Amino acid sequence: MDRYNESIKGLINAPLISTFFCKSKNGKFKLSWRGLRWLSIIVINLAFFLSFHIDVQLLEGTLNGSRLLGFHLIEPFTALQIMISDLSIHTNVIIGSLTLIIFYFFVGGKAYCAWVCPYGLLSEIGEFIHTKLISKKIIKERKFNPSTRFFFWFIFLLATFINGYLVFEVINPVGILSRFVSYGLSLALVLVLVILLFEIFYSRRCWCKYICPIGTTYNLIGWISLTRIKWNMNKCDHCSACIAVCPEEHVIDFIKPKYDKERKDKGKTEEYIRNGDCILCGRCFDVCHTDAYKLDFRLKDLV
Repeated sequence: MDRYNESIKGLINAPLISTFFCKSKNGKFKLSWRGLRWLSIIVINLAFFLSFHIDVQLLEGTLNGSRLLGFHLIEPFTALQIMISDLSIHTNVIIGSLTLIIFYFFVGGKAYCAWVCPYGLLSEIGEFIHTKLISKKIIKERKFNPSTRFFFWFIFLLATFINGYLVFEVINPVGILSRFVSYGLSLALVLVLVILLFEIFYSRRCWCKYICPIGTTYNLIGWISLTRIKWNMNKCDHCSACIAVCPEEHVIDFIKPKYDKERKDKGKTEEYIRNGDCILCGRCFDVCHTDAYKLDFRLKDLV
């Protein structure tokens, strides 16, 4: 519990920029997983910006649909909406979305949320402010059942089917931000601000955790993806620091000591995070002082 409280205090008291760096075992500073993720998001979205504004033709379009060096990519939930809206199958849409599905099958289903999504970056900043406000007892934490995301996923697709157009894109903060990066200012940014303020003052990262159908689609890939985080029971001292910082804390519920006896009875000392909600953000790596977590590519276990 001391380590847990230490992590909470660290989240509250440390400047956000300081979490971009961490100490290695030899005492030297290095980029933290958060630093690497933010760099990834910035580089990807900068590529969109440069491709449109100086016509470098590297990564053209938006995160909904783009061309990488001329090859079409379609975000899978957008592809679902397109096909449901007009009840037809488009070859380019299928190829573009399957390419991303195969890619995330290898690198980790919801890695998109942590390493690509621009709203994910904003949401992390909102989370930092939210945690500060809770520590000062200005607001209260409110949590909901993560499974509600499947309800919204179905509702948005149903609305698309009924109305015949991409209903979700009217309020999609990811699409709005991506279009802002590529094409410039839009009044729709006000909606992004409203969602962010709701997360800051009401519920931590509620859009990503409970609503976003894009993340829910990648969740479905995450259950079977090959890249996983593996946890080692023998190294873990159950300090719960990782639970304190995990944006999808329910995915590591299995590490709690109440499950140790069952694991020991089965002779099981290592376990994968199997839940598709894991976004592979690496925050557990940054705070774990016993190195109980590691990234693992499961292909070797399947052949």
